[in-house]
Amino acid sequence: MEKTLNKVELRGNVGADPKVTEMEGGVSLIRFSLATHEVYKGRDGQYKEETSWHNIAAWSSKGMLDFAKIKKGVLVELTGRLRYYKYTSKDGQERYSCEIVALKMSLPEIV
Repeated sequence: MEKTLNKVELRGNVGADPKVTEMEGGVSLIRFSLATHEVYKGRDGQYKEETSWHNIAAWSSKGMLDFAKIKKGVLVELTGRLRYYKYTSKDGQERYSCEIVALKMSLPEIV
């Protein structure tokens, strides 16, 4: 059987204070948006900046970053996997979405 890989590595700034949900058994789920920026040279020769927004979800676990440290504007580095899912909106429409399930997060030290 062929091995597959689903791995994402990101470093970016938290877009807004996260939402933390306490679950049974003392486990927490955190959700937040993360902005990453890319600078590239356009066809006109001018440099342009493009911001991408990513939906992040993470479960508390041993070795996971303390969720209290994740606030709006903080630089976060993470490794995780893509997760696609389908849901029904309030108006009854089927919708699809994607999020990154973080498996490891840290606050990088910028020199």
